[in-house]
Amino acid sequence: MLQSKDEPNPRQICLKLNEMTPKGGLFKGDRKNVHPESNLPWRISPEPFWLNVDQQKELEQLGQSLQKFYIAANTLYHQSAKGIQPSWIKQYLDLGKPNYITEMGQWNRIKSQLPLVMRPDLILTENGFRLIEMDSIPGGMGFTAQISHLYSDLGYELIGGRNGLVEGFYNALATSINSQDPTIAFVVSDESESYRTEMQWISDEFNQNHGKSYCIHPSDIHFDDEGLFLTDQNIEHRIDAIYRFFELFDLKNIQKAELITYFTKKNSIRLTPPPKAYLEEKLWLAFFHHPQLKSFWKKELGRIAFEQLSTLIPKTWILDPRPITPHASVSDIEIDNIKINNWDQLKGLSKKNREMVIKPSGFCELAYESKGVTVGHDMSEEMWNKNLQNGLDKFKQNPYLLQVFHKAMRKTMHYYDFFEDKVKPMRGRTLIRPYFYIIDGKAKLSGVQAVVCPPDKKILHGMVDAIITPCASYPENR
Repeated sequence: MLQSKDEPNPRQICLKLNEMTPKGGLFKGDRKNVHPESNLPWRISPEPFWLNVDQQKELEQLGQSLQKFYIAANTLYHQSAKGIQPSWIKQYLDLGKPNYITEMGQWNRIKSQLPLVMRPDLILTENGFRLIEMDSIPGGMGFTAQISHLYSDLGYELIGGRNGLVEGFYNALATSINSQDPTIAFVVSDESESYRTEMQWISDEFNQNHGKSYCIHPSDIHFDDEGLFLTDQNIEHRIDAIYRFFELFDLKNIQKAELITYFTKKNSIRLTPPPKAYLEEKLWLAFFHHPQLKSFWKKELGRIAFEQLSTLIPKTWILDPRPITPHASVSDIEIDNIKINNWDQLKGLSKKNREMVIKPSGFCELAYESKGVTVGHDMSEEMWNKNLQNGLDKFKQNPYLLQVFHKAMRKTMHYYDFFEDKVKPMRGRTLIRPYFYIIDGKAKLSGVQAVVCPPDKKILHGMVDAIITPCASYPENR
């Protein structure tokens, strides 16, 4: 809750937030529809997005559940490679990937390494959260941290606190390496250029409060026999940890990527996320609901995590075009009480029965930032048939998924309209993005971002007409 006794009016708060933000914000998004006086490329709210105490507790538990899920997924892949678990698991996860990519994921020295940053995308529905995917290389912690500073300075008590997103990030990186005075590098590729400003901001915060940190282009990296280093004002600094802000599918186009992966293999640096393309696949959401793997997940996750994820993860299927025997059917999917044993049965469905999402699993540009996501009931029958067939046709190159669509609940938020110079209400649909850092082996909820989109949007993501704000938790008696 806002603590100030003399609370400024909402318009003043929004203008103050805008004034305190660097021109252009920390994210270089599309600004063609942004008012020239707005420093942020989205709508500014006079307050955080409010979650109740139970929702905050659920998010805190989710961090532990997702950490167990990643550990179990990593185990499942390696056991599949050894023949302990079914071979089809590894076969699915390796589809469309060159050998050098799949070999990286099996390097012994990084076998147990997992991402230090976890950020699920959660739809807030009338029945609670629904986890629609995991971001494989999360961004957004920089601009969310920056605006968290602004809201905190106005007196709001945010989830994770004023500095949680920065301090947690540093502690996750620092505790993952054996160095008392580590040098941390944020390596941002040309493809991820729009995130460079926020990564530079985080790096500056690290430098101000902790130690050596740099935001660099891959071409800025140098090497010798001992490892990687960078040069700052003619002084060489040995790199201990790298936050990888480039995609593995683009690795051949990344300058000096082979140096980064070579010294990762030698364990000379800590690279996060680790170069494990199989962990970056959305296929895991389908695997979680696969009946043959139910006993595995129950055992590896434990009761609490298994039950939580069973509720949160929507039913998801792999669009595998290979035929199945006539007496078999695809598990857990029926149309008008008729079981499905051929994906062609989904063609020609009514709009009501098309409340499903088609999306690429990973390892391609279309799996990045919701570019390849299509919503069945938001298109014509002809386009639905075309997208379904495209997903089936791409199976060997880039597997696609079919996922049950969950509608986000509507919630009223307010924002400042620069064009009309007033605060206006918007009844929007919300995407919740909690940030978890793995610190000393434990998941810690360090901040939460809310993206409130106009109600007509079926695919929720950051956009100029969305409200983006950090989350706070209000008392039970609010």
